[in-house]
Amino acid sequence: MLAADGYIVYDIQDEPGRTDEDRPFPFRRVMDSSTHAALLANLSGRECLVYKCVADPNFEIWLENNKAIGHTAINLVGRASSEGKYEGPTISEAMNIVESREDVHFGCVCIAERHTLEAAQRRGKAYPTEHVNMVRKIKAGAKWFISQAVYDAKPTIRLLKDYATLCKQKGIAPSKVVLTFAPVSRKKTMSFIKWLGVNVPVETEELILSAEKPIEKSIEYLCDVLREILSECSGVGVPLGISCESVSIFKAEIDGVHELFRRLQTILLDSRGSPWKVQWLEVLPPAGKIDSDNDGDDDEYALVELDASEKIRTLLLGIVVGTATVSLGVILGGSKGKHL
Repeated sequence: MLAADGYIVYDIQDEPGRTDEDRPFPFRRVMDSSTHAALLANLSGRECLVYKCVADPNFEIWLENNKAIGHTAINLVGRASSEGKYEGPTISEAMNIVESREDVHFGCVCIAERHTLEAAQRRGKAYPTEHVNMVRKIKAGAKWFISQAVYDAKPTIRLLKDYATLCKQKGIAPSKVVLTFAPVSRKKTMSFIKWLGVNVPVETEELILSAEKPIEKSIEYLCDVLREILSECSGVGVPLGISCESVSIFKAEIDGVHELFRRLQTILLDSRGSPWKVQWLEVLPPAGKIDSDNDGDDDEYALVELDASEKIRTLLLGIVVGTATVSLGVILGGSKGKHL
């Protein structure tokens, strides 16, 4: 069993404009992320953070449907490429639309691969600007950031340090950054990771794929990556979380996600330098609490919607670290602007 505080549900897109290279895995249209997240939340009793690509002509209708389902946390994702024609709002327009609402919080992605000197040169800039984009999004209302899968610690370290410095200069508190990790056990999945835009050093790819047990080597390597990030960024003031995902349906990689999460969670909590424990407590049953009707002879039960205060209190149960709760991702609830 995983001591996770919540789940991240992605909005799977074909992304034809991402690259000229063929997609390693064929695109399959799946259930809408909001609908899928509702099923997962009901079954698990845990909050889901829902990804949403803004390149949708029905974006505002989707928001209304999302409200009806009851999700309060969404992660906005921009278009796959600045080239080509896309319907729907831009990321800036989408942030303004969501921020104007009182029923939902939003976060955005951050991409360390954009924060290298090589990437800056390709854009005709003297220095990377991903940290500037992050601060701009905080000012627009973003409450957190989620990285794409990390396989190279150095760009992430540079981004976190520059982000922390700029926030200090601007006099604003840095929003949480959730670092994403995805284990790999075979060449095809590694190709897909790179197709998604993740930088995997050549020596890292060789190290993992040439191992007797690639999934175990991948897990070991990613644990070392997190240790390096935590060591280099200790004291910079950026709150961190972790998220683990599988980008395939290959069983070894799905099982590897579970083991990777357990290990990364331990590394992250140990880095805080204070005692911690996992405490299992009762959380809400699917879709709400159970209300029993004792008026009749038969036992009848109805699912009752929890009010905001009950929902917040329930979501705070999970991994206890001293008096703080540490999240796998980000759990949001309650009044506008309140977040962990």
